Amino acid sequence: MSGRLVICPTPIGNLEDVTLRVLAALREADVVACEDTRRTRVLLDRYGVKARLVSYHEHNERQRTGELVSQMRDGAVVALVSDAGMPLISDPGLLLVQASVAAGLAIEVLPGPSAALAALVASALPAERWRFEGFLPRKRSELIAAFGSPETVVAFESPRRLARTLAALAELDPTRPVAVCRELTKVHEEVVRGTAAQLAARYAQSPPRGEVALVIGGAGDGSEGDLGSAVEAVRRLVAAGARARPAASVVAELTGTSANAIYRALKADSAPG
Repeated sequence: MSGRLVICPTPIGNLEDVTLRVLAALREADVVACEDTRRTRVLLDRYGVKARLVSYHEHNERQRTGELVSQMRDGAVVALVSDAGMPLISDPGLLLVQASVAAGLAIEVLPGPSAALAALVASALPAERWRFEGFLPRKRSELIAAFGSPETVVAFESPRRLARTLAALAELDPTRPVAVCRELTKVHEEVVRGTAAQLAARYAQSPPRGEVALVIGGAGDGSEGDLGSAVEAVRRLVAAGARARPAASVVAELTGTSANAIYRALKADSAPG
């Protein structure tokens, strides 16, 4: 079989989340390129996978890319993994993929765990259109620009900086809906939802521990369109059996729209003509 590159996502916390296809690819690979050979070895030992590991990280990727492309040209199968999740997504690997494409080598991408997707779904915020920011910028002007996205924003954040980030968002838009997703798939997994102001106050008093994925509702302009979307969401919940006022409160918390405004609009729509 000709040489190729196989991109292998790895668990973001729970080792049982590895897929059968990924394990098969790791067993069949001639070499596994990984960020930290010690962390990858823990996963491989769990499933009895014997593989030759080489380090591939931000400090050696330029040199290592040339070596790996040369091996693939000679027929080797290289599996690329990161410490957790999908390689290239806030992790090394782009240079190797680009070099493989330039060399005319086949690239196979396997599906698997993703902290960004898990956080997006767990947030209960709109997922039709969303934007991944990677690690949030430290410069205030760039941070504010990220907050201005009209789509739902998913980002990684340091637990040490989370309270500051939420405080900055609360200054701009205290009612913006936010979800803080911590330690996803691990024993102490926690998802906390609320407004920017609520969560800024919470984490100012009690900084979180572990890895954090932050999900921020899109920047709205308070227009009738935003209210209409919120009312429609409540209408669907009521049709599914929820009571109108509690449903309006939940949607208000998630969208930053006034619960009273939603409830009044809902009652007005249902009033006899």
